[in-house]
Parts: sequence; C-alpha cells; structure tokens
Amino acid sequence: MGKYRNFSFATYFVAQAAARVTREELEQQLAFLEKHLRIDKIYLEPWRGILASHEQIEMIREVLHAHDIQVSGGLTTVIPTPEGEAPKQRLFNTFCYNDAAMRAKLKEVSAFIGAHFDEFIIDDFFFTDCACEDCLKARDAYNQAHGIAAGWQAYRLDLLRRVSEEDIIGPAKAANPACKIIIKYPNWAESYQETGYNPAEQRKIFDSLYTGTETRDPVTQDQHLPRYLSYSLMTYFENMWPGHNGGGWFDPFDMHITEHYLEQAYLTAFSHPKELMMFCFQAMVNHPFTPPLGFQLDRLDDLLDFAGKPAGIPCYLPDNGQGEDNVQDFLGMVGLPIVCTPYFPEGGKQLLLTRAAAFDPEILSKLDRWLKATGGDAIVTSGFWDAVKDQGMENFTSIRLEGRSISAQDYRVEEKENICIYPHGTKTIQVPVMEFRNNGTWALVKAAHGEESYALLLRDPYANGRILSLAIPDARPDLYHLPAPVLSRIRQEVPVGGVWLEGPARISLFLYDNDTLVVYPYVMEGVQRERIQLHVRDGKSLTEKPNGREIKPLYEKNGEAVFELVTMPGRYTLYQINRSL
Repeated sequence: MGKYRNFSFATYFVAQAAARVTREELEQQLAFLEKHLRIDKIYLEPWRGILASHEQIEMIREVLHAHDIQVSGGLTTVIPTPEGEAPKQRLFNTFCYNDAAMRAKLKEVSAFIGAHFDEFIIDDFFFTDCACEDCLKARDAYNQAHGIAAGWQAYRLDLLRRVSEEDIIGPAKAANPACKIIIKYPNWAESYQETGYNPAEQRKIFDSLYTGTETRDPVTQDQHLPRYLSYSLMTYFENMWPGHNGGGWFDPFDMHITEHYLEQAYLTAFSHPKELMMFCFQAMVNHPFTPPLGFQLDRLDDLLDFAGKPAGIPCYLPDNGQGEDNVQDFLGMVGLPIVCTPYFPEGGKQLLLTRAAAFDPEILSKLDRWLKATGGDAIVTSGFWDAVKDQGMENFTSIRLEGRSISAQDYRVEEKENICIYPHGTKTIQVPVMEFRNNGTWALVKAAHGEESYALLLRDPYANGRILSLAIPDARPDLYHLPAPVLSRIRQEVPVGGVWLEGPARISLFLYDNDTLVVYPYVMEGVQRERIQLHVRDGKSLTEKPNGREIKPLYEKNGEAVFELVTMPGRYTLYQINRSL
C-alpha cells in the first residue's frame, strides 16, 4: 500500500505553518519525522482561518515530492470575527452559515483548494453551533415550515447538507472537476446531529470519508470518550459505506501518558484501515511520542499481515440516533467484541441494541423478525428497554422499568442450573432495577443489596432465539468494577465464532473473519499482568503470530478448548486459531 505493507501512513500540515514555513525549516522538520516514520502522504492545508499563498503551497509541495511524499489538500472551516464586527454566538470560530460574507469566503477558499489539489480533506470543524439572532430566526422558520415544535437538530442537518453542496463541493469541482473531497467525521459521534454532521445525507454527496479516532484523557478533559471508540467508530464508518472510509486520524493532544497516545494508533490499526493519519506534522516534530510511534507502526504492520476483516457483535446505531452515549465502547473495553453499523443486521447470530437503536421507529418489528429468522441472541440494554417501554416491549419480555436504581457490590452468578457463585466487586456501583416475573424471564447474573437481589443479566426465550437483557450502570465506567466472574458469565452467553474471554475488565478482544484474534489489556489504573483464559469451540491449538509459538489447550470440555494466556498492560498479541477437523 506504500512504505508500510498493510496501510499507508499520512500526516497533516496546518495552514498557519504553511503560510510562513521556509524551505530550510521544512527540510529540518522532515529530517526528524523521517528518522522515525515512513510517511506516504501529507494533507497540506491552505486555510484554517488564514489563507496560505499560492507560492507557499507550491514550495511545500515541491519539497514533499522530492521526499517521495504524496500531497493532498486540507480545509478547516473556521473563520475569525472580521475586524470591527461584533462576535458571533459560536464556539471555536466555526462559520455562521447565515452570514453571507462568511459563506462567500468559504466558497472562495473551496475554489482555491480545488484548483490546487485533486483531493482534499475537511477537518472536523465542519459543524455549526452558532446561535446568533440570524441563526435563531432561520431555525424557527425552518421548524415552523416543517411542523417541528422545537430544537436545532433537523434545521442544522439540512443546513450542513446544503452548505456541503453549495459552498464546498460546488466551488471546488467548478475549479477542478477531477477534485475528490473527503469529509472527516469527529470522534464525538453521539453529538453529530445536534451540530449538523449528517452522514446519512453527506455520504451521498462527498467522494469519501475519514474517521476521527482520537480519544483524549477521559478523566481530565471535556470529551469523555472510551478508548475502544478508536476501533468501533472505524467499523461503523466502514460498514456505513464499505470501501470509502479513507482511514483513522489521531493526535497527541490532551494526554500526557505515552501509552495512551499509542493506544489510539493500536486500536485504529486493529480495524485494518487503508490509512493511518497522525495529526499534525507540526505537533509531532521533536515530540517524544514520535519515536515510539514509529516503532509500533512496524509492529502493527507485522500484526496486520495475519489479521482478516474485523468481526464481532453488531451494534445497531441508526442514522441520527442517540442514547446511552458510547455504552458499546465500554462493553468493548470489558471484553465483548463489538463492531458498529448504521444498518439493522439481517443475519448473523448476535445483535446489540442500545438506547440509540430506539430511534428506529420500526425497531421492535425488526427485532421480532430477526429473532424468528436467525435464532440468534439479541443483547438488549436497560436503556433500550426504557426507551421502548410504551411501544410493545411486553410482547418480548416480562421486564419492566419503573425508574428505580440500587447500589451493589456483591453478586450472584449462575454457573449451571441452580449452582451459583457469589463474587465481590471492587467498589459499590449504581444499577437500574429491571423488574421481571420469575420463570417468565430468567436471571443469570444478579446484584445483591441487603436481603434482596436485582437482575444484571436476564434471559428470555423468543421464537427461535433469545433476548439477553443487560442492566447498564448509571456511570458507564462502573462496568470496569464488575468482578471477573460476572463479566465472564456475560461474555460466555454471546461467544462470537465460538470464542469468549474469561478474565477481568479492561481487556479487549478483537476478532477477525479468518480465525485470528487480538487480545489487548489497556494501560489503566489497576490493570496488571494477568492470566486469562480463552475459550474456543472446536479449538485444537493457538499460534502466536508472527513468532509462530504454538499454545496447547489447558483443558477441553463440552467441545471447548480452554487456553491460558498471559497479558501485560499495553502489550497486544495476535493469535491464529487452529480448529479441530
């Protein structure tokens, strides 16, 4: 694919540097980066509130081509308040799309970039949060015309669709009909529709897309993004528009631990992307994160020699849906292999429905058909049931949600019929109460509080399949504090390809369609060297790649081979499953 075998590697050159860098400075900066990284491509940005000159853009392009680096363009849709004008009611200097002068500038910039490049990418500031008086009037007029009581969502979705066509795509392609335009979507997927990001419509009008996989420090920074998002969001966009997800984009900002930076690259790479992009060129020059990134890119390239296409439990996230933000990523970080899709799966043996799925008005009829047709297991969160409780959920389960919650630290786990264990958690957590009728619905895992116990994992038979209902803690990270036997019992109910993980939280299992898998324990407080067990139906042995070490089962039982593996925080390992004939 380029200088690496399994992906191309790119970085991004921001307009402020493009406007003033000298040839000598650029050569020095490239010398540092090329000492550690093999760069295939640079996205060169002429506009980020200022416009770099034609001469500067051509000088930089000439130097990069001399280094055998491809050059595409970049655009960041921000604009400062014009001198003498009152500031707009907006964040981050994003455009007001009801300001004629600002829209005229965007058309001008788009034409300039289109004339200079046959391809350019739009950085993830292509949203609007402007709430000036003109925007308020436009919103209210739109809502009134469309019979919408209140809110920004429908108006902004339509606005950004029109701006995409009229202010960016139209002018760029008028200047250069061969120009291909890529829209990069940010990591904060749960907020797209409120600020105008509109993948449902924009995938029809752009040439391709790109995925933001940066996750930040989830404790100290504003964005509360679980690290598994660097993988799951890649699967979402690849499944949305197969073959058109250009790659994953991560950066070094708002984090101070090297392993946390590198984990963005790991999880992005585990999705088997076309391209990895490091944002940005200027930030990574003389940065201590750069040398270890180069080392890990070589290791990831070796790993991807063996990995197939990502596989896992499909999580249905319909267009413009929202709810239980990022819960699928927290489940991924406790060992459930999750892939995401905006389309309801028609086949397969597993399905995950969160509150976001309830935005599909036909979701219960689709669930009914899926269970009848596949005989599979639908994992349904407490948030999903709460969202559809007045839409006929009583046809599926005896569970009822009355808005209560309880705190618990002790658990009851059914290992076999009427044989239970009683593990103790690392802290008290708060979980919603899913009331149910005994023997109509069966509890596999319960949380204890005083003399009462409350369901965490419930099973309902339905037609040819099963519904597995999961109570999600009020604070999603409390999933990490469930004891290993609780998590293992949940995983055991939904083995993907006959594979499930027995062990603690904060270990992810990434599965592929060619009988390979990656085990990765995160670098987090409390994560230590662990002995875990991997259960594989019809497994004969595992082969660790690329070193070829063969691992025999610890024991076999009921058609499952059980392998003992040693994990270390921050160390990823790929295994090939060798099946019994």
